[in-house]
Amino acid sequence: MNAGQHILVIKLSALGDFVQAMGPFAAIRAHHPNARITLLTSRPFADFAAGCPYFDQIWIDPRPRIWDVPGLFKLRKMLRQGNFDRVYDLQTSDRSTGYFQIMGRPPWSGIAPGCAYPHANPDRDLMHTLDRQAEQLAMAGIPVTPAADLSWVKADLTRFALPKAFVLMVPGGAAHRHDKRWPAESFAQLARHLSESGITTLLLGTELDPLALIARACPNARSLAGQTSFAEIVALARLAMGAIGNDTGPMHLVAAAGCPALVLFSAASDPALCAPRGRVQVIRQDPLEALSVAAVIAALGKGPAALRQFD
Repeated sequence: MNAGQHILVIKLSALGDFVQAMGPFAAIRAHHPNARITLLTSRPFADFAAGCPYFDQIWIDPRPRIWDVPGLFKLRKMLRQGNFDRVYDLQTSDRSTGYFQIMGRPPWSGIAPGCAYPHANPDRDLMHTLDRQAEQLAMAGIPVTPAADLSWVKADLTRFALPKAFVLMVPGGAAHRHDKRWPAESFAQLARHLSESGITTLLLGTELDPLALIARACPNARSLAGQTSFAEIVALARLAMGAIGNDTGPMHLVAAAGCPALVLFSAASDPALCAPRGRVQVIRQDPLEALSVAAVIAALGKGPAALRQFD
């Protein structure tokens, strides 16, 4: 079945959305077991995607600007030479939808006008990302979309010399979205509370300032700023007692790895549409500055986000 077919899957960004496409990736591979499947993605996700069992090759989208005519022609040539028998557009952005035309209108699952397998639900933007993608694939003939499975992820954590009991903390987020961040000072208070209980806090992210502030305020906290690959975050999550962080990409990796996770939301994003799923508890407070450390500590002791205990 599907022998000789060439399938293109489009998923460009961002990290949380990419992780939430892991189930759809698996569904597409299961539906086309003998096809050659290519993923078109953004450079930051290429290495992680290359390690997963769903794709035969990874292409990087150079994302040329609309005025970059030579770049657009180069992209058009690359996409057309793929001779794809079907395209699953899981990005469904203006950019990816535009590729339907420059590729010559191949059999397409997405929202491009006139495509063969449209996600014809006018309320699609009111659906959670996972439910929306599952329905899109069902309308394209793929009836079952599983949950994300990251069991294939391997990483050597020896260099981190990990403590026995630790919690992951993700205090950053998109640089232009400060309204989605719980104050670093509050994270620092939480880290001190965990330290008093004998639990080390490992700080994840690329934002140096909040991680440095927390590490200064709680000497027992360890900053891994910029030191962890996506695969290493997954491996750390498997060993962690739990994780707490803002609504940001690494928390999706943590949750998909099966780690108990507490995710903090403001009014800037809606957990009903985009929250990680799994052993996940959500606290939503607007503004996030009004969320007390005591409330977060209480949440870590109960519900899906309750910290795992180790002997």
